[in-house]
Amino acid sequence: MRDTRESRLLLVLLIAIAFALITVDIRGGEDSPVDGARQAAATVFGPIEDGVSGAVDPIGNAVSAIRESGDRHDRLAELERENAALKAELGSDDRSRSRLEQLDKMLKVAGQGQYGIKGAQVIAIGAAQGFSWTITIDVGADDGIKRDMTVLNGDGLVGRVTTVGPGTATVLLASDPDFTVGTRMEASDELGFASGQGDRPLRVELLNGKAEVKKGDRLVTFGSQADKPFVPGVPVGVVSRVDPSGGGLTRTLSVTPFVSFSKLDVVGVVVQAPGKDPRDTVLPEKSEPKPTPTVTVTVTPPAPADGQYQQEQ
Repeated sequence: MRDTRESRLLLVLLIAIAFALITVDIRGGEDSPVDGARQAAATVFGPIEDGVSGAVDPIGNAVSAIRESGDRHDRLAELERENAALKAELGSDDRSRSRLEQLDKMLKVAGQGQYGIKGAQVIAIGAAQGFSWTITIDVGADDGIKRDMTVLNGDGLVGRVTTVGPGTATVLLASDPDFTVGTRMEASDELGFASGQGDRPLRVELLNGKAEVKKGDRLVTFGSQADKPFVPGVPVGVVSRVDPSGGGLTRTLSVTPFVSFSKLDVVGVVVQAPGKDPRDTVLPEKSEPKPTPTVTVTVTPPAPADGQYQQEQ
């Protein structure tokens, strides 16, 4: 259409009519006189909108289905992981019973020594090709674990924390050749240093070369400055052999540790040291040797037969 004076007047008229209809529709509300026209437009254009919606919805549904399928898959995988973790945690009945016994025993030790401990499970051991005796436990920095914390179990000293990650930590066992801890003899208070020797007994060097020591004597940790890396009073082991004194400045002992390092499962990291040295209170009670019962057997000679008795007469 050519741009003439008439076309411009027509455009202005159409715009004025449009504004008038909008004003009437707004003021009329539900009784608007143009409501019929709106319904007619809906009748005409509704099927077209439905067709467009039907064409688009399968795509939306497909995206939604993929999303829901992914969510279900993730949830299923999560449930499978939870079930596997639960089964691994519970294990067999015998293993669960054993763990409960270990935990009870460890809590008893912690109570006697007034140690604040964080329980943990051993989840890995040091590489076989390595020369270090270490274990990995399932607690770390997120659980308040720090380097140079004492580790124990229900039997006694396990080792000390050397490396800490967010959720795990590495423990150097007392049996490691690089491990050294200060010790104190029960009752006599003789001081020394215990070192690991792998699968052999601990080697203890007493500071007093003339100390009176005998097989069966027991040792506990002496403790470190600021209780790191060792808190005092943790049972270490029992003297199994005393080397003959050669007149040296120290005396060497072989000590069998209380802890069996090849059977570690439930352990505790000491996160809070005791208020005072527990001394020997954490050591297990000594079992008194049971006396061997003496049985006296009296043998009564058999009575002689009648014929034999008459013959002797």
